[in-house]
Amino acid sequence: PETFKSDTTEFAHASERQFARLLDFYQIEWEYEPRSFDLEWDRDGNVTQRFTPDFYLPQYDLFIEITTMSQKLVTKKNRKVRRLGELYPEITCKIFYQRDYLSLITKYGLEDRAG
Repeated sequence: PETFKSDTTEFAHASERQFARLLDFYQIEWEYEPRSFDLEWDRDGNVTQRFTPDFYLPQYDLFIEITTMSQKLVTKKNRKVRRLGELYPEITCKIFYQRDYLSLITKYGLEDRAG
């Protein structure tokens, strides 16, 4: 059987692996957490908050952050993505909500693949 990048990458969450499978399915090139962005600093210039988007899609020059259903987490991530846009206007980062891509995964039967 064909080996996909999503099968050999260590992910922090199952939802990230599922999303990577979706990208593999569509043959979209991706990198997992390739870059972190400093968002906040203390008075001495030490970084106090950093943001590492889950995925980078080189073909689209797009970062993607996967978020779960938890409204508290969604609010926190929305704030980070907004801050990222303020500090790094050249960076595009989109939040993908779990329910949106889970419906795609179910539709294409990707959650059943071995791995």
